[in-house]
Amino acid sequence: MFIIAGLGNPGKEYENTRHNAGFNSIDVLASKYNINIREAEHKALVGKGYIEGQKVILVKPQTYMNNSGEAIREICDYYKVDCESELIVIYDDISLDVGMIRIRDKGSAGGHNGIKSIISHLSTQVFLRIKVGVGEKDSHIDLVNHVLGHFDKDDQAVMKDSFVKAADASVMLLSGDVEKAMNIYNRKVTDKNSEDKEKSTDNQKDVTKDKTE
Repeated sequence: MFIIAGLGNPGKEYENTRHNAGFNSIDVLASKYNINIREAEHKALVGKGYIEGQKVILVKPQTYMNNSGEAIREICDYYKVDCESELIVIYDDISLDVGMIRIRDKGSAGGHNGIKSIISHLSTQVFLRIKVGVGEKDSHIDLVNHVLGHFDKDDQAVMKDSFVKAADASVMLLSGDVEKAMNIYNRKVTDKNSEDKEKSTDNQKDVTKDKTE
């Protein structure tokens, strides 16, 4: 059994914001495989079903982003899954260009408070993750306003496609061939500036409050 969790903030005011890329990707997955995400348990909304013959639980934590680890830990414990191999987390990444997808099987939080919370509650940095690029903020925009902001019309179409890609990537990860999934979905860094931009997120400061990030 696998747990596939998309990160985001609950509430209509946060719908379709950059920070809710994980929620949107889970919604695509649920729609494609006819899984209703309606049950409220363990501080999350969950949906249970099968994807390509594999039993899955789709999860949308309702703890707000900063406390995502609370729900993830409770669900992993309750269903007795191996978090290092049977948990997939989908979330937004400002270090990636809009629409880019990147798969990792371990790593630091990279400045993302939702991932930081998960790492803290699971006591490990080893778990499958799918990053959905939402673009870097402009220098004159506050980080909180950026991640809680909405995509412009041009980016909306690109993001719609990226949510589908993230959903498809999670399906491929269910097969256990992580390296193959990385080869297909990860894009190579084409220049040093892009590489430096991604690495810089490891040193991002925690500038958001509990109910914003």
